[in-house]
Amino acid sequence: IIMSWKIIEMIRLMKHGISWRNSTSTMNETSSLQSAFLKKHRQHHRLVLFLRLLGCILFLGLWEISTRLSWIDSFIFSCPSGILKTLAAMSGDGSLFLHTKVTLYETLVSFLLVIGISFLTATLLWIFPTVSEILEPWLVVLNSLPKSALAPLLIVWLGSGSCTIIVAGMSVAVFGSIISMYTAFRETDSEKIKLIHTLGGGKREALCYVIFPSSLPSVISILKVNIGLCLVGVIIGEFLAAREGLGYLIIYASQIFKLNYLIAALMVLCLIALILYTIIQKFEHQIKRSRS
Repeated sequence: IIMSWKIIEMIRLMKHGISWRNSTSTMNETSSLQSAFLKKHRQHHRLVLFLRLLGCILFLGLWEISTRLSWIDSFIFSCPSGILKTLAAMSGDGSLFLHTKVTLYETLVSFLLVIGISFLTATLLWIFPTVSEILEPWLVVLNSLPKSALAPLLIVWLGSGSCTIIVAGMSVAVFGSIISMYTAFRETDSEKIKLIHTLGGGKREALCYVIFPSSLPSVISILKVNIGLCLVGVIIGEFLAAREGLGYLIIYASQIFKLNYLIAALMVLCLIALILYTIIQKFEHQIKRSRS
């Protein structure tokens, strides 16, 4: 089979005046250039990762040295070694994992609900333009409200519990997410939609074959923004209506002036945000790879 394919390829190339040897050398040259590009691309990523780690290490080292030499007050600013001891102590008694688990659960639930509600609402607004014209000003107004001011109202309505905190996390992201997703749907190339209608398709075909695929990069960007907003909303809710979670730990530590606990909780929050963002970024790369 391989020999037959080579003979057919040689005949095709001879018709176009190209020798098999020249074609093979061109393919080898292209392959070597591609390998060189991939190698340079990997080196660039390694360099970026190294510089990120170096910047973090230098910052922590300068912070530790500043506290040990009394350039800054370790009681007020804490220090990396004290934070590590606090993290070790909290890991030993299990409190760190308890608070992290609660916050992570509430963030993921609010994030999934925001994505589902935003996608469904944006789709309905695109299908029914009159409804979108009616609701769009209300969405803008609700999105502009200060969400921290809504938290006490949510406590009165829903009580102090996980449900209130999840709704607080949703309230920070859901209205802006609906507006952004609907805008992405509306900015799809109208010529492609006309082509679907010309071929006898309706709104369902336009959504499935044009709107959703074309809006996928924008939807991924919305996911990246929403995961951080949901985390912020959950922390705001835990400030006011929680007995567990990293938000509760932060507000409790600030009240009793245990800054090691406060900064340790902030670092865990940064780590959670980084991990969630990285997962979405990996998902984005996988989609780009499959589409290419």
